[in-house]
Amino acid sequence: MSTVPAPARSGSASARNNVTVHGRPDGPVVLFLHGFGSNQGMWQRLLPAFLAGHRVVLLDQAGAGRFDPAAYEREKYRSLDGYAADLVEVCEELDLHDVVVVAHSVSSMIAARAAVRAPERFGRLVMIAPSARYVDDPATGYYGGFSAEDVEELLASLDHNYLSWTAAVAPMIMGNPDRPELGEEFTGSFRQLDPSTARDFARATFHTDSRELLTRVGAPTVVLQCRDDALAPDSAVREVVARLQRPTLVTLRASGHCPHVSEPAETAAAILAHLPSWT
Repeated sequence: MSTVPAPARSGSASARNNVTVHGRPDGPVVLFLHGFGSNQGMWQRLLPAFLAGHRVVLLDQAGAGRFDPAAYEREKYRSLDGYAADLVEVCEELDLHDVVVVAHSVSSMIAARAAVRAPERFGRLVMIAPSARYVDDPATGYYGGFSAEDVEELLASLDHNYLSWTAAVAPMIMGNPDRPELGEEFTGSFRQLDPSTARDFARATFHTDSRELLTRVGAPTVVLQCRDDALAPDSAVREVVARLQRPTLVTLRASGHCPHVSEPAETAAAILAHLPSWT
């Protein structure tokens, strides 16, 4: 895998978010945005399908991987807007245009915020297992998969004993109980996070309602849906599709919440098949 170093001057957005650039320098830009509990290493199984024909940009979001801990601002990252601001800054610093953002889970809503904030930078979004709101909304009949009580219990458990929380939650998110090694891998990824920053991201994830925001996303968006997804049930994914201006829904055979880990070949093929201009 060829690598083109990103600008790394002290204090730069690229240095802050540990940006790495791979693949074909003159190719169409594909930026992969990892979700909660992981870092840019979570994309390694997917990348071989993109490197020959694309300029691939990876980064670590606030609190994850090799994100600069000195740049962490608690108030900023208590909202998904703070993570979206980082994404826009990286694209501006690298002077990226017509970017395709492939985002997983809650980061789909971060990518949506960035696309609304700087539409001139983003050509297309790919949302893997997205949900615009994880908490049920009985007033509108919306089912997000978690009651308000469920979420508060989940967050209280995180505060009480982070290691026990990761052991219970990471395998549930991964799914695929017949392949326990995947859940163990994801548990290990969670445990690389600082518990205090993980709490901030968890609260931003579960306390945010992005349904109205999605109506303002003008970029064409491919939505990848999985079977038996504990975090993004069918109702939540279809709400995302219903709110977007220009959606394409793709239902994968993959199960669980992380198809780029459990079924990378199918996931890569689904993305490429719905972006024919890349080939």
